Amino acid sequence: MRIERIRTTPVAVPMVRERIISGSGGTHNRSPFLIVEVDTDEGIVGLGEVSCTPIWSGEDSTTAGHVIDSYIGPAVVGLDPRSPEAAWPAIDGAITGHNFTKAAVEMALWDIAGKAAGLPVHRLLGGPVIPEIPTKFSVTGTTPEHAAKVASWAVGQGYTAMKVKVGRGGVAADVARVTAVREAIGDRIVLGVDANCGWDRSEAILAGRRLAALGVSFMEQPVSARDYAGMAEVRRRVEMPVVADESAGTPEDAALLAVNESCDILSIYVGMSGGIAPARRVAAVATSFRLGWTIGSNLELGIALAAHMHIGVSTHGLDPRVPADILSPFYYEGDVIAEPLDVRAGVAFAPDGPGLGVRLDMDALDRYRDDR
Repeated sequence: MRIERIRTTPVAVPMVRERIISGSGGTHNRSPFLIVEVDTDEGIVGLGEVSCTPIWSGEDSTTAGHVIDSYIGPAVVGLDPRSPEAAWPAIDGAITGHNFTKAAVEMALWDIAGKAAGLPVHRLLGGPVIPEIPTKFSVTGTTPEHAAKVASWAVGQGYTAMKVKVGRGGVAADVARVTAVREAIGDRIVLGVDANCGWDRSEAILAGRRLAALGVSFMEQPVSARDYAGMAEVRRRVEMPVVADESAGTPEDAALLAVNESCDILSIYVGMSGGIAPARRVAAVATSFRLGWTIGSNLELGIALAAHMHIGVSTHGLDPRVPADILSPFYYEGDVIAEPLDVRAGVAFAPDGPGLGVRLDMDALDRYRDDR
């Protein structure tokens, strides 16, 4: 089997108005992503997704399409897609950076490999090692009243864990928002915060001390991504686990976080790492340093979300203290996949179909396409 060509379609799927996400990096109200289809000479088509937001990933659907057409595509045409790891040097070596774009092509090869073998990706990866993935909800960083309303809705759906977006508007505003959420959901719900690099060291330490009194149980990415010393200082001085998210894209990042004692848990993304296998290498580094890991979210659509789910059930070390961010079906008006993933409030189950276990809904793809 050989790769013949790669086709791409830009899409933009709106979010449900009441659950639009706002945080220190801005507001996420639609997802201008790129859907990837890898064609083979035997008729099997692999699906991938570039889950890119420029302010966060440094990529958009236009740059991703150009990189695939001009660099990655020519590098992989003619290769056997059933060996994603063998193809990885060609994908990664085609151009520096652009990990979300590389991830879309890499996950499409895993999709082909699974379809060719008649197995779900998590079986190809040696799993499952767990039957299901514990998940949490993410509460927008807007007014205290709106955040409390969204959090109450999530509890009503069945969620028992969530995080609140902070790092926006100052520590006092952040504490007020989290206080409103805690009062709305009660003391039994696991509650964390996600600053998305929005605090400096002193703000993070001050916020951590105030939030501990509210029973906040973890703090995600309190300071800027490359401030390893700052992360370590915050970790020493707050009474809750620190989660590295924007800091934790590659195995090298994971090693730096570990040797600098900058975090307790790493948040892993298929897109930020460059693919399914690279993301599992980040998890392996975390585990080797006795650190936990969880699954983050760039509010992926169904294709990339399925890739996250296959990693979650096939890889040792998923940390129960911070449930995964497998939650995007609750945020979008629709999707481009034909059958919904089994994502419930508080738990997710990886697809059992061959490959990634998802199919394109061609009508939805046409409805959400963003190139006309």
